[in-house]
Amino acid sequence: MNPIPIFPKCYKESSKPHKYCGGCGHGIALKELGYAIDELGIAKKTVIGLDIGCSLLAWDFFDVNSVQTHHGRTVPVMSGFKLIDSKRVCIAYVGDGGGYAIGLQSLITAAQRNDAITVILVNNTIYGMTGGQTAPTTFSNEKTTTSPNGRKCWETGQPFMGPEIIKSLNNLNSFVARASVKDPIQLRQIIKQAINNQINKDSFSFVEVLSTCPTNWHMNAKESLNRLNNQIAKQFPVGVFK
Repeated sequence: MNPIPIFPKCYKESSKPHKYCGGCGHGIALKELGYAIDELGIAKKTVIGLDIGCSLLAWDFFDVNSVQTHHGRTVPVMSGFKLIDSKRVCIAYVGDGGGYAIGLQSLITAAQRNDAITVILVNNTIYGMTGGQTAPTTFSNEKTTTSPNGRKCWETGQPFMGPEIIKSLNNLNSFVARASVKDPIQLRQIIKQAINNQINKDSFSFVEVLSTCPTNWHMNAKESLNRLNNQIAKQFPVGVFK
């Protein structure tokens, strides 16, 4: 059995090391996406759409076709690309702002239509690139730059639960899951399942990835992992929902 390479084969040499902050989960998520592309042998037919924000720093990670979109418009751009070239594997890589705030209508519509694309959404409970503002996934009482006294969550105490909402749309062949950067092997397998669902069932796939943001959480790496494991994973359960 051949050993797993340190970096996915579809990585560009110029992309190493990655451009994210130390301890950021985006590097893990993208590395596992790269391994998934390698193991499925789909690099030559894959196109990745990248949202404005931290997601956009992946523009030169992979030796595959990519497109950079306006904020919140990655999902409809990839849906349109799939309509034009149905043989392509279309992947939208977005953050919780681009997917659950400005891009929510497009995400829900693509899921409801069962567009044959794969959406990978990174959830770190805040807006990363713009300075750590409140996001739809922010916890009740979580302090951010726009909620210095703690978010009130509109008095509901519940952050936005993306996979739980998307699975309720009841498309028979859609794939909906949540994974975490704390378990890279499981994350890779779930990404592969999502992409295979797009390919084999010509259907919509959605994966939310729980991630860390030490810079905007004002934590070191150990504290960030503890928060991911002990708080975030309890609020957002990992697994395949559909």
